[in-house]
Amino acid sequence: MKKRVLLLVFVLTAYLSVKAQEFQGMAVYQSKTSSAEFKERMKGNKDITPEMQKRMEDRMKSMFEKTFILNFDKSASLYKEEEKLETPGQDGGGGRARMMSSMMGTGGAYYKNVKQKTYTIDKEFMGKQFLVKDSLPKLQWKMEGETRLIGGYNCFKATAVLSVTELDFNALRPKSDEEKKKEEQEAKEKKTNLFDNLMVPKEAVITAWYTPEIPVNQGPDKYWGLPGLILEINDGKTVILCSKIVLNPKEKTVIKPSTSGKVVSQKEYDEIVVKKTKEFMESNQRPGGGRGPGGPGGGRG
Repeated sequence: MKKRVLLLVFVLTAYLSVKAQEFQGMAVYQSKTSSAEFKERMKGNKDITPEMQKRMEDRMKSMFEKTFILNFDKSASLYKEEEKLETPGQDGGGGRARMMSSMMGTGGAYYKNVKQKTYTIDKEFMGKQFLVKDSLPKLQWKMEGETRLIGGYNCFKATAVLSVTELDFNALRPKSDEEKKKEEQEAKEKKTNLFDNLMVPKEAVITAWYTPEIPVNQGPDKYWGLPGLILEINDGKTVILCSKIVLNPKEKTVIKPSTSGKVVSQKEYDEIVVKKTKEFMESNQRPGGGRGPGGPGGGRG
């Protein structure tokens, strides 16, 4: 009798373990980033005609308003922009819009493994493929005690202070008057560009809303580490809000990292982007407002 009980316990444990591994969910997120500073900057740029401004604003909308899909299970997730056909002629913003899109790292699949505490992202920058592999950053979440409903799920509020790199273009904010005066003389000697009066702050306060009703340690983009699925993220510039959740869908998704591209750490990738971006900016800042040889189509890689 004792052996039968032990056998039953073993079979039940194995069954529950398999079911836990089979558990999977899908969440749809709408991401919106404020582009007010870019629009104001364009209005003050004499080199940009109304037609160019309209095309760039249309392109910005596609960059700052996006839909992402998060497929997740108990230990891993894959966060990727929803695939959709691009309208012919949509890239009318020219080289600046394409360059901005490239610098913002669009098109990559973000794989997070919370069990191993690692992540993998495939990136394309200036025509080259990279595979960024590194350890997940440990976010120091502070439970705030506030609650609200999102899509019928009870959610709790948590906040964290996150260090921002100079590559986080979504965090760009206008420079203060003091910062502008300090760089005024230097600005007179170079070509005006879209980023002259903008800067990235060193830190950002992140507000998250998570639901313990979906007990997975996952969330959109780089966010994770709360006792429940994160349904909303707000960093002051960008809001990522979950609009749909499907638990245990009939068609399972293979949740695994990308394998193509040159393998680099996050630090190595950041250094490459900073170096190439500065080279691009410098090659486009010459007297008379013309493009240097390193501009779009100029062959600088």
